[in-house]
Amino acid sequence: MNSGRRAVVMVLSGLVALLFVLPLWWTVASSLRPQAETFRTLSPVSVWTLVPRHFTFGNFGHLGDGGFDTAMANSLLVTVVTLVLGLFICATAAFALAVLRFPGRTAIFGVMVVSFLIPFDAIAIPLTGVFRDAGLQNSYLALILPGVGNGFAVFLLRGFFRGVPEELSEAARLDGLGWWGIFLRIYLPLSRPALIGAGLILFVFQWQAYLWPLLIAPDASKRVAPVAIAQFAGEHGVDFGAIFAGAVVTALVPLLVLLFFQRYFTQSVTQTGVKG
Repeated sequence: MNSGRRAVVMVLSGLVALLFVLPLWWTVASSLRPQAETFRTLSPVSVWTLVPRHFTFGNFGHLGDGGFDTAMANSLLVTVVTLVLGLFICATAAFALAVLRFPGRTAIFGVMVVSFLIPFDAIAIPLTGVFRDAGLQNSYLALILPGVGNGFAVFLLRGFFRGVPEELSEAARLDGLGWWGIFLRIYLPLSRPALIGAGLILFVFQWQAYLWPLLIAPDASKRVAPVAIAQFAGEHGVDFGAIFAGAVVTALVPLLVLLFFQRYFTQSVTQTGVKG
């Protein structure tokens, strides 16, 4: 690639990156300025649109007034439990679909692929009725269960497991090791990038969930962070400063996690297609 073409690619890449960064920058800036200043600086657009004239951390202090600290704790609890249980269940299912030979395996995999192509919001309302009939409304179990079985995580892990040489499991079987032993001692240790990638999928899916927690756990004691942010928009007014501050806080957690594990996620996606 010559220098001129490289310069054009760099400029275009910079413009695309700018389109993604500007809304995030404006959100952070709006969380650090008085609420009255938030929309006053939008027209006309100037440097003060992206840089607060008067800095304040008061918006973050207002988060405690709406029980946001409790909601953050609930989100962390629900997400961590979902991550641990979900990784074990998804890895077990992926191992069975990738390694074991049993009738209907292809059909089950096809159904699973179709399942994660259906938006969860499309089944959220009828699923709410099922959970209410089971007496699970306003419970941590109701918040956790729908996120445990993630079809895309199973798909990702299955592709990775199929890339593990079959000779390893055959040698282990000859040595008397059972399928559980093969799964725990051979496949899991070799699949750290895929497990981290699947874990990130489960983490992000559960952390940003809004509709399901709103439907199944409306009680304030079980409220999660995205729902708590929405409570700052009431019938008597909207606290935009607190909304922006809450958005920054809730976005910071997955941002740090994704930045730390980004290379593992990229590696897991790349190696998923090693063996179809």
